[in-house]
Amino acid sequence: MEPSPAPAPSPPALAIEVRGLVKRFEDVVAIAGTDFEVPMGQCVGLLGPNGAGKTTTVEILEGLQQPTSGEVRLLGMRWDKDAAELRERIGIALQETRFPDRISVEETVRLFRSFYRRGLSVEEAIALVRLEEKRDAYVMKLSGGQRQRLALAVALAADPELLFLDEPTTGLDPQSRRALWDVIEGLKGKGRTVVLTTHYMEEAQVLCDQVIIMDHGRIVAQGTPAELIASIGGEQVIEFATTPALPAEAFAEVPTLVASRPRGNGHTLSVKELHRALPGLLAITAARGVSLNHLSTHQATLDDVFLAFTGRSLREDAS
Repeated sequence: MEPSPAPAPSPPALAIEVRGLVKRFEDVVAIAGTDFEVPMGQCVGLLGPNGAGKTTTVEILEGLQQPTSGEVRLLGMRWDKDAAELRERIGIALQETRFPDRISVEETVRLFRSFYRRGLSVEEAIALVRLEEKRDAYVMKLSGGQRQRLALAVALAADPELLFLDEPTTGLDPQSRRALWDVIEGLKGKGRTVVLTTHYMEEAQVLCDQVIIMDHGRIVAQGTPAELIASIGGEQVIEFATTPALPAEAFAEVPTLVASRPRGNGHTLSVKELHRALPGLLAITAARGVSLNHLSTHQATLDDVFLAFTGRSLREDAS
């Protein structure tokens, strides 16, 4: 008797389901009908230029705004029916959280832990964000990175299954930023689902299992960082500026060219083979008698993806 085929693996449970989401503010359409899913245990990055609709999307997911139409489910529940239960099972860490200066780390975490029926112990929450040595320190004595970790400890007080992090490392020095990355990686390892907004593309590339890029209220790109980078075609990027500026039609002569885009006073070229494209570009500039003011190359990143889909750099948009 032939053995029965193994059953197909069931799809992962979904932490977030969004269907046909629309949000209007009078005549302004902030979200123009979006659909996406986030499996349990993943970190998803929600990125977009200012005014793209990402903040409104996150606020609807957090229960802070009501959608005009569409359906949003978190952990299989809806805000209009299960608000009390959802508040017990999600955590939110804002870009900037202000705590009283003359209260210790332990007292702060204990206060917020008291708001929930169940959750982590105070000691567990402090240990998760690696603030054990600062448990008796006043908030006013903490560095910027330590305050961000305290905000994360507060968000973790209920041991949430779903965690929202809004620009968690903005303003931090590189060492503090990487320390917070380690904490977030540890949360992923414990099966938490994380929704991250950030202006640091490297952060999204390191932490996120999938990235959603929004522009003008719509999702313009979605996938893993590797898939999105592959979607723009070129493996390498050349950034340059010339005097006088080269006309766009000149770039068609660059070997292995995939795409060209204006950027600031210069141009960005996506190419498949840098060792062929770069000599070709130099030959073109020499033949046309133009001078190079700037020339740099790098491997394609999420920032190049963002530029390709929105026409600008995320860091430029944030400044």
